[in-house]
Amino acid sequence: MKIKIYITMFCLALAFTGCGSDDGSGNSPQPAMDEFIRGVDMSFLPEAEQEGTAYKNGNATQDALLTLKNAGVNTIRIRIWKNPANAHSGFQEVKVLAQRVHSMGMKVWLTVHYSDTWADPSAQQKPQAWVGFNLAQLRDAAVTYTNEILLGIQPDIIQIGNETNDGFMYPEGNLSSNESQYLQLVNAISATIRANAPDTKIMLHHAGTQGAEWFFDKTANVDYDYIGLSYYPIWHGKDLTALQNSISTLGEAHNKKVIIAETSYPFTLEWNDWTNNVVGLESQLIPAYPATAAGQKDFLLAVRNVVENSTVGAGFCYWGAEWVSFKGQQATDGSTWENQALWDFNVKALPALDAFNE
Repeated sequence: MKIKIYITMFCLALAFTGCGSDDGSGNSPQPAMDEFIRGVDMSFLPEAEQEGTAYKNGNATQDALLTLKNAGVNTIRIRIWKNPANAHSGFQEVKVLAQRVHSMGMKVWLTVHYSDTWADPSAQQKPQAWVGFNLAQLRDAAVTYTNEILLGIQPDIIQIGNETNDGFMYPEGNLSSNESQYLQLVNAISATIRANAPDTKIMLHHAGTQGAEWFFDKTANVDYDYIGLSYYPIWHGKDLTALQNSISTLGEAHNKKVIIAETSYPFTLEWNDWTNNVVGLESQLIPAYPATAAGQKDFLLAVRNVVENSTVGAGFCYWGAEWVSFKGQQATDGSTWENQALWDFNVKALPALDAFNE
């Protein structure tokens, strides 16, 4: 009798703590609750699937999101553009992808570019529909757009701009030349997120650590939760100790958690189409991590270790994981990132996925 009672009590405890099994069928209604972000950017996934790409785990075709979840990924990062030329990364596509992510029990992290196309330190072009707006009109448009995203997609993390080293939505939001206007824009967006989605975490994002102290000093009075940093050895240096020191310095100075919002590494220096790859030379690598499947995994484990060893580190995210060569062999159609994806040239999941293990 006592055994039956103990079994009953154990089962009730499982029920109340939500520890029931998850078969990966997509029926789990809640995002993963562990706080350390183990993220992957999967923004190209709908486009790749539309082209007929079949991602594999071993020799079996498997939903790429399920492969990631089973590997330990708890957050999927997705970019969103206002009015993209071909609808990819637009509101409707992102909404559907976000619903898939949430249905699998993972968090949705939206990178809102506040642009119709790529926004990064070299280009921060406002949406065409907002060209000609004065500052008040631009602010109101950005707030309205942000509210539409919050209501329609319900992200767990929202990034105000992408790699906004010197602001966004130029020229009004250029931090160097229009500091007060940039701050009006970013503060208005932050305020509407807090008012309408108080549980959504807010991130400000800087590419690399050089100049990051200046940027986060300028934004010290903005209401946000996470410092996001891009880290690519080819652009941001090969010293992981320096990276860890920068993470600690920034987080402690501003009392914020820090996430490596983008990173990647090649599993080969070969190519799978006729588009030039971003990384293709030995000189672009960190010597300790060769361009092999094992080297890619070890690099990602090292980045994770850097973040975890910092008292302010809150997670990491891999960029371009899904960007295999899926659009053909022409120079203008291929991927510049296929040798840095997390699926190989046969579209099989790579060992680097082990770095996301819980």
